[in-house]
Amino acid sequence: QVQLVESGGGLVQAGGSLRLSCVASGRTFGLSTMAWFRQAPGKEREFVATISRSGGSTYYIDSVKGRFTISRDNNKNTVYLQMNSLKPEDTAVYYCAAKSLSSIEYAYWGQGTQVTVSS
Repeated sequence: QVQLVESGGGLVQAGGSLRLSCVASGRTFGLSTMAWFRQAPGKEREFVATISRSGGSTYYIDSVKGRFTISRDNNKNTVYLQMNSLKPEDTAVYYCAAKSLSSIEYAYWGQGTQVTVSS
């Protein structure tokens, strides 16, 4: 099994920055693609960004392109989400997720970290 633990959320003013971290433990050798999702109050959970196992390929939703950067350090079993120029509409609980080498779906999820952006 794999456990994912997010950290780095908090309250920030619009235009500010935060860096989220997600540390994986357990059978981490089997992890492949990792991603960040978010869920705002009253809304469905949405995909934010994803990164390949090597870190060489990334993808973002349009609303965060140019503001957010996903990265990973496989030596530390950690994936990051650097969030700059934050907007109130970025307010949500952010979740880290991971696929195993044998899965199509995201098999592992963290508990989430709250990000609140004030205007």
